Amino acid sequence: MIVIDKLTKSFPHKDKQGKQTEKLAVDGLSLAVRPGEVFGLLGPNGAGKTTTIRMLTMQLKPTAGRIAYGGRDIYSPGEAQRVKNMIGVVPQHVNFDQDLTVGENMELHARLHHMERAERQARIAELLTYVELADVINDNVRRLSGGMKRRLLIARALIHKPQILFMDEPTVALDPQVRRRIWDLVRSLARDGVTVFLTTHYIEEAESLCQRVAILNKGKLSALDTPANFKEQLGKFTVEWDGENGREYRFFGEKEAAAEFAGKQEASGGILIRPTNLEDVFIAITGSRM
Repeated sequence: MIVIDKLTKSFPHKDKQGKQTEKLAVDGLSLAVRPGEVFGLLGPNGAGKTTTIRMLTMQLKPTAGRIAYGGRDIYSPGEAQRVKNMIGVVPQHVNFDQDLTVGENMELHARLHHMERAERQARIAELLTYVELADVINDNVRRLSGGMKRRLLIARALIHKPQILFMDEPTVALDPQVRRRIWDLVRSLARDGVTVFLTTHYIEEAESLCQRVAILNKGKLSALDTPANFKEQLGKFTVEWDGENGREYRFFGEKEAAAEFAGKQEASGGILIRPTNLEDVFIAITGSRM
């Protein structure tokens, strides 16, 4: 569905001496996303995630490299309209027209996609029911809670039935209960055959939702695999304790080996043996906590 080949983006930059140079935000990124997959892109701040999303959604033109949807280069002449019909975008920041109601914002977006009146009215009703916002269709968007606005962003992005949905930090600043509702929506979309490309700072979100995860660091692809394989490679069990230089971790393939190691350690705060999670993998690869 999505093929990215040697994707590169550089920006004008002044170094410490004030000399004009180029700074690489994305450096030779290559990967492929399968149809109907929930694919996660992780990385520390400044890793190049949002720049990548902006290139994939034609908001920013690459310096070099190729992006193809369905085998066709998205930057080939005459492809722009096809790509816009194929993709939906859930941005990191809420960007509704604040003077319009929920229904009017949906109506505006449907008209931008040249949908006929009967089609857009049916689709709006269907989507607002899907995201549980049908009862606030006539409310001004200013009155919505943060979680409701996030769900409305998803509904708006789906108005034209895209094959690919890009979600840039879709649950940022939401409480855990609302985040779980968004997760349920993402799973439903995947079951319906929508390919979801997700960036997030919440590691547990990627672990819960994504079939595969790519880890980006300093603009380069550091690793790509399933969450389960990542954890298997690092070690399925983690021993965690307070050491002289802060919290320390050791990883083991078997629980017995982890227990044996833990029994030999002396720690005033106690020693924890737990299953390894994707955050452990992320830190091991990037050296950074998100």
